[in-house]
Amino acid sequence: MCDIQNKIAIQDTYGERFQNCWGCGAKNKDGLHLHTYPNEDGSKCISNFLPEKKYSGGVPANLFGGLIATLFDCHGTASAAWFNHHNQGLKLEADTVITRYITARLEIDFRKPVPMGETITVTSEAEEIGERKIIVVMKMVAAGEVRAESRMVAVRIKDSM
Repeated sequence: MCDIQNKIAIQDTYGERFQNCWGCGAKNKDGLHLHTYPNEDGSKCISNFLPEKKYSGGVPANLFGGLIATLFDCHGTASAAWFNHHNQGLKLEADTVITRYITARLEIDFRKPVPMGETITVTSEAEEIGERKIIVVMKMVAAGEVRAESRMVAVRIKDSM
């Protein structure tokens, strides 16, 4: 697990124009504001999220699958940015502007329904770090059980995007 007190969220190091994402953008007033943090040795990343009732799926006691995908998407791209940053021997500082990654491919295996009213924890590790792409593997846990797993291919974007 990761002690996130007094830590900088990876999303808070995104450049000004990349802070508008509905899932994780600090400047999107209507967004979820998901935060992702590296663990102590930098080998994993973690996000915690408690969904509001309005994000229930067709079965009101369970989370909407589209939000599961959103959490993996935002957590995964932040993780990819961190893994690239960390791989270069860099740390997150208050003035860091991290290199951004976007999703090229996202695969999700839905294992069990995600119950409402439970904190969701998403963790990630880098499976492969390349020059321009990073493969991130993720797990989503709620109520002590793995609810979904994901694999993402994330690609570095150009500053001019």
